[in-house]
Amino acid sequence: MLLFHLKSAKAQSIYFPPINNTATWDTLSPNSLNWCTNQIPNLYSYLQSQDSKAFLVLKDGKIVLEKYFGTFTKDSLWYWASAGKSLTSVLVGKAIEENGLKLTDTSAQYLGNAWTKCPPEKEAQISIWNQLSMTTGLDDNVPDNHCTADTCLLYLADPGSRWAYHNAPYTLLEKVLSNATGTDINSYTQLKLKNKTGMTGFWATIGSDNVFFSKARSMARFGLLVQNNCIWNTDTLLKNSIYVNQMTQSSQSMNPAYGYLWWLNGKQSFMVPGSQIQFPGSFAPAAPPDMFAAIGKNGQLICISKSTGLVVVRIGNQVNEGEVPFLLCNQIWTELNKVMCTANSVNETSLQPTLIHVYPNPSDNLLQIDCGGIMPTNLIITDCMGKQLIDASNHSEIDISALADGIYTIQLQIDGFEYTKKWVKQSH
Repeated sequence: MLLFHLKSAKAQSIYFPPINNTATWDTLSPNSLNWCTNQIPNLYSYLQSQDSKAFLVLKDGKIVLEKYFGTFTKDSLWYWASAGKSLTSVLVGKAIEENGLKLTDTSAQYLGNAWTKCPPEKEAQISIWNQLSMTTGLDDNVPDNHCTADTCLLYLADPGSRWAYHNAPYTLLEKVLSNATGTDINSYTQLKLKNKTGMTGFWATIGSDNVFFSKARSMARFGLLVQNNCIWNTDTLLKNSIYVNQMTQSSQSMNPAYGYLWWLNGKQSFMVPGSQIQFPGSFAPAAPPDMFAAIGKNGQLICISKSTGLVVVRIGNQVNEGEVPFLLCNQIWTELNKVMCTANSVNETSLQPTLIHVYPNPSDNLLQIDCGGIMPTNLIITDCMGKQLIDASNHSEIDISALADGIYTIQLQIDGFEYTKKWVKQSH
């Protein structure tokens, strides 16, 4: 996978659109930034091919790119999916600041005793911090890990000892917030965020999940707020600077790419939902290393890079990946890099992805990986959900007889660089 570095940019003051006039938002032309405007149609074509509904790019708060697809408009509503987790993270920070909630508080203080089916002494160890960092130790391999009933919340490991992307403990933060603040989540969001930023939208219960819906520009407003350390213009919405910093830093060592309900790029490794494998490198190597993101199923994205002054928003229906579509996120940045005329930082003599060959749908159930004579130091095969199926590090010939027909991802590392290849097994 190619790595890209963005051109360094002189820090600029950040523009904030008016709160009481959501139709007004200053823009910057791509030409004024010396972007390669001839690449914009290719970017939009890729986004359309992935069933995107809306796409925005802010530079220092001003809109540089804004595109809507099909019948979708800037006034259309869309769901955030798990990108709403990051919105909840900010709300929890506000409750810590104003309502006496503490990261070290036990979850049972707000959810009641026996909110899980864990042994009482284990349940008593689960804290608000564990819910924010995805380290409750509750079993995420239950038939429905969105289910918030106590019968679905089973002990698997001690809190803090295991990272797992588990929706139910996150969803229960809504009840934590309402009990800590004495306010329902829609009213709390209105008072603490929407009134202060001009955001619109609402929370709705769908199945077991609590899902936020808004217009695309409201997602951009939220990204702009967090880009500026939760300060909207001169109004500091979250004064707890320690929490603001912790929110987008590694919350634990098992998955350094996860903060408090935010995904963090540029870390030494990352994990994916449903797997305990630590994948080496960044989840989006085409994006700036300091990028952090709110990411939801089907490609709901709010990507923020303070070093470049960029906020990138994408919403739509892409369904080729699991709950956290890292490949889509990375490919959007790859296409956006071309628009921004970003230079390729890989040494020209380094191995290029075009020199990696997979041979082919073998009848003898042996997969051949040809990397130009170089042996990959790490090589794994995962399914479409990111679950590791085969570890073939230091091998170029792999037994795939146990794999069913389907689409797989081959991830390998050579000379410190990471590459991925899609591969289809199809029996003859």
